[in-house]
Amino acid sequence: MADENKDKTRIDKYLWAIRIFKTRSLASDACKAGRVKLESQSIKASYVVKQGDIIHIQKDQQKKIVKVIEILDKRVDAPSAQKYYEDLSPVNDTPRLFSVFTVPVLKRDRGSGRPTKKDRREIDDIQSSWEGTE
Repeated sequence: MADENKDKTRIDKYLWAIRIFKTRSLASDACKAGRVKLESQSIKASYVVKQGDIIHIQKDQQKKIVKVIEILDKRVDAPSAQKYYEDLSPVNDTPRLFSVFTVPVLKRDRGSGRPTKKDRREIDDIQSSWEGTE
């Protein structure tokens, strides 16, 4: 019975096991949101992975293309996990430019009062690093 289970694994469990997602629930949520595709078709978290499948994954702002080499159902360390898939993602040659839309928004907890001198210096350091002036 253990051999049968090794040949079959759900896509969310596989993506978690090869360390594409930190948790299985994140992998499942990505499937539900349509960010995991097989042949340009969104797939459910219960899809059974097969050897040779090419999976397109949208994770944050990065796109990954993964080819399944072997089935893995238990999470292993990163160097071992790389043996179970082939990364076909294109290398991005253009450097990523900073945009106004990607600047972090600084928020403070409500009721925490005014920033201390140390807090103010940290805020200034963060803002100056995004403006390109130091």
